[in-house]
Amino acid sequence: DLFDPEIGVISNEAMPLDYALHDLAANILDQPVYKMLGGKGDLAITCYDGAIYMDDLLPEESPRGVKVIIQNCRDDYELGYRDFKIKIGRGFQWISPEDGEKRDIEVIRTVFKEFPDCRILIDANDAYTCDGMIRYMDAVADCNIFWIEEPFRENRDDLIKLKEFLSKISPNTLVVDGESRPDVDFLLELAREKLLDALQMDISGYGFTNWRKIMPRLVEVGVKAAPHTWGDPIKVIYSAQLAAGLGNALMLEGIPSTTHGADLGLYKLNKGILHVPEGISGFGIKLN
Repeated sequence: DLFDPEIGVISNEAMPLDYALHDLAANILDQPVYKMLGGKGDLAITCYDGAIYMDDLLPEESPRGVKVIIQNCRDDYELGYRDFKIKIGRGFQWISPEDGEKRDIEVIRTVFKEFPDCRILIDANDAYTCDGMIRYMDAVADCNIFWIEEPFRENRDDLIKLKEFLSKISPNTLVVDGESRPDVDFLLELAREKLLDALQMDISGYGFTNWRKIMPRLVEVGVKAAPHTWGDPIKVIYSAQLAAGLGNALMLEGIPSTTHGADLGLYKLNKGILHVPEGISGFGIKLN
């Protein structure tokens, strides 16, 4: 009445049980969730570090500066990450716009100097204008920027302008969006026009069943999936199973943290690659 393994949740009232029902069904079938989804993707998936925040501004009474960002990267490198997503947009509300842009540039350039073999992903959380992002990228284009996430509130004209600029100065840099208040149909239009390279609806907020439904449309328009997972390491497991089941995943957002009461130890991160375990049932998460 609530669930079809070929589709996911089929009752709107049961949508809050989306993950529990996927886990239960796959356990009943005695197979991993990814096999229930078709097993179209890889079991070894690139996983970036999504936890490099603006710790340089804290504590307010005695900010620690850029050195703490470097230490955070070193700590997460030791955990197995090889790509770093770094928050920018300090001038949006925390310090003056001019000082914020300077610090945003300094942070990226310093991380690149310390980790020249690691890719950098920047996340502006819509804090920049189009002109500001172009000015910013002009200053860091040589820093191996893999993607720009939410540079500004998505709109066609600004994305055209940004993409044209990137084609000249940093042609391999991707633009991704969709985490915040997504209008999925509009995002797909932008993707069809090659203005977005990956969509990021939150794996929990948007839902596993909805991701299963939308993935064929992403494949049709030629855009990758990169679900947002921040908030709980279990969400990384959900994204990994989705990627291994349906394919078409760009990379996973990793969260170097723990979920109390849950054992996620079957999933191994090694040199930037998260390995999805075989021979499990459901999501392979054990409760302590």
